[in-house]
Amino acid sequence: METKPYLIFKQNGLLCGVEVGCVREIFFLPELAPIAEAPQDIVGAIDLRGSILPVMDLNLRFGYLWQEYSVTDSAIVIEWQEFRVAIVVNQVSEVKQISQDAITPQLSYGRDKPEESNHFLAGFARCGAEIIMLLDLDRLIRDSPEKTKNTIPVSAAESQVENQKFPLETEPKLLAEHPKSLDTPRIFGTNATAAEKAIFRERADNLRLQDDRKNSAAINMSLAVVVFNGEYFGVNLEVVREFTDIRQVTPVPCTPDRIIGNMNLRGEILTLVDIRKILNISADTKFLSKAIVVEIEDLVAGIVVDEILDIIHLNMADIATIPAALNSANREYLRGTAFYKEKIIAVLHLHKLLTKGGVIVDEEV
Repeated sequence: METKPYLIFKQNGLLCGVEVGCVREIFFLPELAPIAEAPQDIVGAIDLRGSILPVMDLNLRFGYLWQEYSVTDSAIVIEWQEFRVAIVVNQVSEVKQISQDAITPQLSYGRDKPEESNHFLAGFARCGAEIIMLLDLDRLIRDSPEKTKNTIPVSAAESQVENQKFPLETEPKLLAEHPKSLDTPRIFGTNATAAEKAIFRERADNLRLQDDRKNSAAINMSLAVVVFNGEYFGVNLEVVREFTDIRQVTPVPCTPDRIIGNMNLRGEILTLVDIRKILNISADTKFLSKAIVVEIEDLVAGIVVDEILDIIHLNMADIATIPAALNSANREYLRGTAFYKEKIIAVLHLHKLLTKGGVIVDEEV
């Protein structure tokens, strides 16, 4: 059955997913510039390296009350056909491969007109014990508020209006057509502390900085940002088949210590590899939870990681050469370094690492 990768994130207690192919960048939420005459769910704009990008608040798009932003919120840059927009989310979780048979396209709520439901949802996916709502980007970006204003869901916070003494004939209009929370524009970060405002502003300044030489190059490398023992690395998404949780590892006798063991991945025996020792990084195998399934030529392996942070897209010009001070044993397995937020990531050369780094065991037992 065909599978497709989705970026999973949390927003207002909801677990949502968007197709990875439409994700262009992920970063922590910066300060937003207010813009006039925008749709109600467009809460501002950012200067992303010389391009003005609108920012959508999913709470408002879904019809819920607006909530104050936090420095832990993130922005996901989505490109759909000729449109680009950033959406505000509470937390970016991971990338999951979801098969088509795990997706339920439509839920029936017993309504006379089911087509009025699920305006922005392409379906509901089963992932273990979790249910993920998959966004319909075409409707999310293109549909005007007039198409959905009469079917806006009412949040728990809005339901408190019932306790206020509004005339019955005006209450539905207040909730469904003209939510009070959207009547007046908001200034970004009004209730933020001075320290939080400084963080938002610094992020906006960093995103605004641009280098004409770098902008002239095409974006041609997508990376998954992962963590090994507190150090940040980038893995080229071209060789990544999926991300997965680690469960029930079976040790393999008479193999090097870099081979963690085998795991059953939907009927396929997946060998888990710890590349930290090859990179001269201290390793603790007591708490293994995540792995990146990579496929290079005929080799399929699960690369054990501490954490999967983001998916980013880089210009080749953004990748710098390996610093001379870096341990020479690591250099041949790295493509270069790049900036990621306030960190520097080392971009892995996985093909060379897996084929020449002693991961493949040729000796007969």
